[in-house]
Amino acid sequence: MARFKLTIEYDGTRYSGWKLQKGAKSVQGAIIDACKVIFPNKKIELYGAGRTDQGVHALGQVAHLDVDYFLKPQQLVFRLNDLLPSDITVTSAEQMSPKFHARYDAVHRCYLYQISKRPTAFGKKMVWWVKDPLDIEKMKKVAELFIGLKDFRNFAEKSDEDKSTLVEISKIEIAELGNLILIRVSGSHFLWKQVRRMVGVMVEAGRGKLSVNEIQSFFTNPSEMVAKLTAPPSGLYLEKVCYAGDKLPEELKQVIRIE
Repeated sequence: MARFKLTIEYDGTRYSGWKLQKGAKSVQGAIIDACKVIFPNKKIELYGAGRTDQGVHALGQVAHLDVDYFLKPQQLVFRLNDLLPSDITVTSAEQMSPKFHARYDAVHRCYLYQISKRPTAFGKKMVWWVKDPLDIEKMKKVAELFIGLKDFRNFAEKSDEDKSTLVEISKIEIAELGNLILIRVSGSHFLWKQVRRMVGVMVEAGRGKLSVNEIQSFFTNPSEMVAKLTAPPSGLYLEKVCYAGDKLPEELKQVIRIE
């Protein structure tokens, strides 16, 4: 079996998420279908570094592909992109050791969230338009509360509560570019919907509707409020998956430009 590391970008609007699901259109499923055309009658397995939910996008999703046939990595990229729909692109392929695992070898994940300060005809599916003015400095102060190893139980879906809800957040960056507010959240791993709920809490604080003390209580007392503040999937991107030796992304860059 040859093992390839694929780096993938996609617009998640039309998909039920990354993960293969019966009766639903998934990004993983679209790539597997393309592989079946390239490698007919061959055994194919594809594992992603992490799942993204319905409507969530990726700038740097990583997956490993196992197939019992060898093809030069660049040829694989060309052939996959010829077959994939226009909203999924494989940006690179690299032959890896059979021991490499896209999910379990990942040491860091970075998510980017885009908030628009005005409605946009062209970028609606790529941002969250927040009508209210936001206090960016207050959002930055709130972001500091998330840093470190914390119990994010209130930020997890009920289905995630049967496993550890401890997550280490290493860095949160917030910047304004034109009519966009960009938020990057970096951490070891994330629970289902955790990033969207963190963004939702920061935005509610930026609106002036949540105090620092209230947010601190989310780490100690059960609360149903956090789930109600979940930010929409349209503004969320899996920006980068890091492995041993990889550098974290540096400058915050917008995916679309809104002046």
